[in-house]
Amino acid sequence: MAPTTAKSTSPLLVIIAFATVYIVWGSTYFFIKIAVAGFPPLLLGALRFFTAGLLLMAWCAIKGERIFVRQNILHAAVSGFLLLVIGNGAVIWAEQTLPSAMVAIMVTSPPIWFVLLDKPSWSTNFKSKSTIIGLVIGFIGVILLFRDQIADVLGSSAGPSKLPGMLLLLFGTLGWASGSLYSKHYNTKGSVSVNTAWQMLGAGIFFIPASFLNNEVQTVQWHAIPAQSWYALAYLIIFGSIAAFSAYVWLLQVRPATQVGTYAYVNPVIAVLLGVIFAGEHVTLIQVIGLVVILSSVLLINLSKYRKAKHGEHKLAVTE
Repeated sequence: MAPTTAKSTSPLLVIIAFATVYIVWGSTYFFIKIAVAGFPPLLLGALRFFTAGLLLMAWCAIKGERIFVRQNILHAAVSGFLLLVIGNGAVIWAEQTLPSAMVAIMVTSPPIWFVLLDKPSWSTNFKSKSTIIGLVIGFIGVILLFRDQIADVLGSSAGPSKLPGMLLLLFGTLGWASGSLYSKHYNTKGSVSVNTAWQMLGAGIFFIPASFLNNEVQTVQWHAIPAQSWYALAYLIIFGSIAAFSAYVWLLQVRPATQVGTYAYVNPVIAVLLGVIFAGEHVTLIQVIGLVVILSSVLLINLSKYRKAKHGEHKLAVTE
């Protein structure tokens, strides 16, 4: 998009879009916790993503966008499985036993995996001192998050261990990073909205048989699901899976990607505040320190990219 287009964009719309991405995506951890209190986890994933995918696809059809492109559908199915089934599915499953604030802190690590898994970019990434320092600091942050649970397992702590859920979340962040990189390297030429709708539909289709195999659909008591869980599901569908994503895509068109990516610093903070204030969750000092350390590592990892982007913008301005 030309620079003049970005300059002519309404500042108020930009503020609203950023607020939507910051607050809504940050709040989804809290609302997943409410929803999973009434819905079985895999059924929740099926209802959320299949419904959101249908709604978004209907909107794309109304706009007259091209929907059925075989290659795009296949790529969307793969990335949707990695991002939403593995990545988001781990979050849904873990929030059955873990506080939403802890889950939000645990999932701040994907930028670390992006650097390690993005093999085509290794030659560039590992030439940057800030990237390497960021990786080291990031792993220190991850170790801090696991410190208490590892000590409990090695010691004689009473009560159920949170370690399995934390390990699942770690696997989920690897899935999210892998799905993001797959989308990057197998980029399709179709509409972003259509591809996203296929991602969500594909994830919903994966979740449906998994829910049956886990005996959730056969045993769920629909009348016993509390109203607040239904409200949380509606919020996740409308705001978490449609509105926030649409705002995110629009921001990428009118603002620099490095600026839009700041949501990664804000979301976990919003999630922790909501969990502590409204759900009475407890966050330890070590977890807060781990969060700060990981976010610092993400800042360092993105620092070189930000400098390159600013340098590119400066060169473009000079040539114009």
